Amino acid sequence: MATAVKLKLKEGDPAPLFTLPASGGKTLSLEALRGKNVILYFYPKDDTPGCTKEACAFRDGFAAFKKKGAVVLGVSTDSVKSHEKFAAKFELPFPLVADEEKKLVEAYGVWGEKTFMGRKYKGTHRVTFLIGPDGNIRKIWPTVKPEEHAKEVLAEL
Repeated sequence: MATAVKLKLKEGDPAPLFTLPASGGKTLSLEALRGKNVILYFYPKDDTPGCTKEACAFRDGFAAFKKKGAVVLGVSTDSVKSHEKFAAKFELPFPLVADEEKKLVEAYGVWGEKTFMGRKYKGTHRVTFLIGPDGNIRKIWPTVKPEEHAKEVLAEL
């Protein structure tokens, strides 16, 4: 079960800006996406069961997100190389942002202590932010069920 993360950002706050490398040989910046709804979903690790289900749900709903003019970005602390493999394996049509220095997970407050099988460790919490065209956070999903989550986000657009 996902541990609820204590978020430092709230709905209505300006979204922290970033410029980071991503899959597909891109460098992405939040500033460049102003004027669009941006779905920034944070996930723990490429090619793991829950993260794969979540990524594939966003992939399967991608046409609907695109139709609504929304941009989907997955974010984890994995490398661009890892993202490239993950995106190719599951044919993900959206970029995966590489936050290897953990600047973005820290800025959004999704990096913290987690527990798995009784072991405590630091990691990325599965949290999604919907950033409005004005650059402010419209909605936050602090707990996410990987298979159903993309539909929840789509319903919010």
